[in-house]
Amino acid sequence: MSASITTNVSNYGARGYGDESHTMKALTWQGKNSVKVVETARPKIIDEGDVILKVTGSTICGSDLHLFHEAIPDLQKGDILGHEFCGIIASVGPAVKKVKVGDRVVASFQIACGECYYCKKKLSSVCERTNSSEDASKLYGRRTAGMFGYSHFTGGFAGGQAEYVRVPYGDVNLLQLPDDVPDEKGLYLSDVLATSWNAVVDTRVEKGDTVAIWGGGPVGQMAAEFSFFNGAKRVILIDGGHGKWRLDFVKKILPKLETIEYTNLPNGESVASTLKKMCDGRGPDVAIECAAGEYTKGWAHYFERLLGMETDTSELINEMIISVRAFGRCGITGVYAGYCNHFNIGSLMETGIHLAGNGQAPVHKYWNDLLKYIQKDQIHPLHMVTHRLRLEDMEKVYSLFNQREPGMQKVFVQTKFSAPPSPGAPALTEL
Repeated sequence: MSASITTNVSNYGARGYGDESHTMKALTWQGKNSVKVVETARPKIIDEGDVILKVTGSTICGSDLHLFHEAIPDLQKGDILGHEFCGIIASVGPAVKKVKVGDRVVASFQIACGECYYCKKKLSSVCERTNSSEDASKLYGRRTAGMFGYSHFTGGFAGGQAEYVRVPYGDVNLLQLPDDVPDEKGLYLSDVLATSWNAVVDTRVEKGDTVAIWGGGPVGQMAAEFSFFNGAKRVILIDGGHGKWRLDFVKKILPKLETIEYTNLPNGESVASTLKKMCDGRGPDVAIECAAGEYTKGWAHYFERLLGMETDTSELINEMIISVRAFGRCGITGVYAGYCNHFNIGSLMETGIHLAGNGQAPVHKYWNDLLKYIQKDQIHPLHMVTHRLRLEDMEKVYSLFNQREPGMQKVFVQTKFSAPPSPGAPALTEL
C-alpha cells in the first residue's frame, strides 16, 4: 500500500488537484452561516492509494452545523463539506487492491492509513498519518485522524456533499456494500451508526441499566435504540426547545422510551432533580451526551463563548455528572473542540464518576459487525431517515436543519448517480 497521503485538498480546483476539464456540483462553505452549491473541478487520482467515488448518497449531520456556525477552527472559503457518503467506484490508483471500479461502497468519515500503531488496533479515529494539522496535534497532545469535509484542522480533505469525492487509502477507508443493503441503509455506516454504537458500548451499557441520553437527534435516537439492544432496562431521552418534537418522534419508534422536556419542567425542578426522582433518588447508571459543547443553556457560558473565553460549554457535562448515581458512567459523544470553563471536577472525583470521551468513534472497529446487524434486520437505520432531498437543494437543507425543522430527523441526499428510493425509504421531497 502507498505510504503517502496528500492533505489540504479541500476543493479540487483550488490548488490544481482537480480535473478542470470535467466539473461537478458540490456544497461549499462560504463563511459563517453560509453555504453554496457550486460547479467546480472533479477530483482526480493524486496518490497511488486513492479511489475516486461517484457519490450516490450523502447526508447532513448535526456536527456539520458546527462548521456552519464556524465553531470548528481553520475553515477556508470554498471548502467542500460532507463527511458521510456512499457511492460507486469510478477509478482507482495503482496501489489499490481490495476494491475495484464498479463496486458499491460506503466511506468511513475518518481517514485511516491502516498501518500505524492505532490503525492496527482498529482505533482509526486517532490515525497518526492522515491529519497534517500541527494546531490539532498541539491542542490534543496527539494526532487525530483526517476527516472528510471537516476543515483544515482535520487535514483539509474535500467532503462528500458532492457528485464525486477522492478517498485516500481506498482499500482501508471503503467498505463494500452487499446487494441486500441499499444505499439508504448502508450510507449511515459512514458515521452515525458507529458513533451511536460506540457511545453505548464505550460507556459499558449493560443488561438492566438505566441510561439517560442528552439530545434527541439522529445520534441520540440510535444511541437509545442501541442501549435497548445491549440490554438496558430503561432509557430516558432529554431534549427541548426547538428540538422537543424529537421526543415524540423517537418515542413512536421506541415505545418503552421515557422522556424529559427540559424546557417544560415544573418550577424549581432541573434535569438532574427530575432524573433522580425517576431513578429511586440516585439517578441513572449511565449518561450519554449526544448534543455538543456549542449549545449553551445559561447566560454565563453564552457570553464566555461569544467573547472567546471558552470554545465549549461544560453545562451538559456537569448536568450528567450530578445526575448519575455515584460511580456511574458518563460518555461524551457530542462534538467538543477545545476548552470549557466551570467544569465540576469535584463531583467527578468525590463521587467516583467515570467520564469517557467516546468520539470521534473508531468507525473501522465496528462497521463490519454493524453491517451484519443491518443484514439480519437487528438494527434499523431507516428509523431515523425522514427525508430524501437533492444535492442541488443543500443550501435550503442546511437552513432547515439549523432550525431543527419539525419532522426532519436524518436525510438522504441524492445525486444524479443515485438509484431510485428503495422499499421503505422516503420518497423525494421537493423544496
